[in-house]
Amino acid sequence: MLSIRNVTKSFGDVLALEDISFDIDEGEFIFLSGPSGAGKTTLIRLILRDLLPDKGEILLGDRDITKLSERDIPSLRKQIGVVFQDFKVLPERTLRENIEVALAVVGIPKEEWQSRVDHMLKLTGLSNRAEFFPSQLSGGELQRVSLARALSVNPKIILADEPTGNLDWDTADSLTELFKAINKEGKTILMATHNKHIIEKLGSRVIELKGGKMIGDKGRKSGIKKGQGNQKKAKVVKSEKNPKS
Repeated sequence: MLSIRNVTKSFGDVLALEDISFDIDEGEFIFLSGPSGAGKTTLIRLILRDLLPDKGEILLGDRDITKLSERDIPSLRKQIGVVFQDFKVLPERTLRENIEVALAVVGIPKEEWQSRVDHMLKLTGLSNRAEFFPSQLSGGELQRVSLARALSVNPKIILADEPTGNLDWDTADSLTELFKAINKEGKTILMATHNKHIIEKLGSRVIELKGGKMIGDKGRKSGIKKGQGNQKKAKVVKSEKNPKS
């Protein structure tokens, strides 16, 4: 599904990534692990085509995204959902409107918005917060908004860049369980994190970076396909009881 082939990226004299290669199969849940400065965010930005590598290929399906023209980048990003550490929600819009903006950007017909938004809010346990503004929500709820927005466009892959970095332990665990449930529905997830507790709890494949180099790839399972394994529907995760004051 996604292939990283001999990718190198520098920023001036700083070598951020050096000769990185790995493949991701459809339906995998993969942790991208390593300390701050290891190159995790740089790699995610390369997959999103926010940056270009100095050398190497990045294939989504059979398409090398490093060779896309500027006008083709929006169509690429329709296939990728992104969850950021700092949420990146629009403060002047309600939860519902934040998700609707994402649908508008990728060109989803307006008549589909309500059903999509309602489904995503239910999945992430935020149905009773639909008309709340970001300032009325806790950090965990804001990160669920970010995830709901990413899922709303039905992407091929979810990229999550330190999504639990600003959350307390209990909230981080709850959010991770939600990612796990979504993965069991068949979504491919690549999550950058240095949280060893979460990595150990899920027991998923781990690609480890250090100093821009790939130093490990543990737990890969071959032959993963969409929907393989647990076929149960993702459970609705209850929203936190009290909004942020």
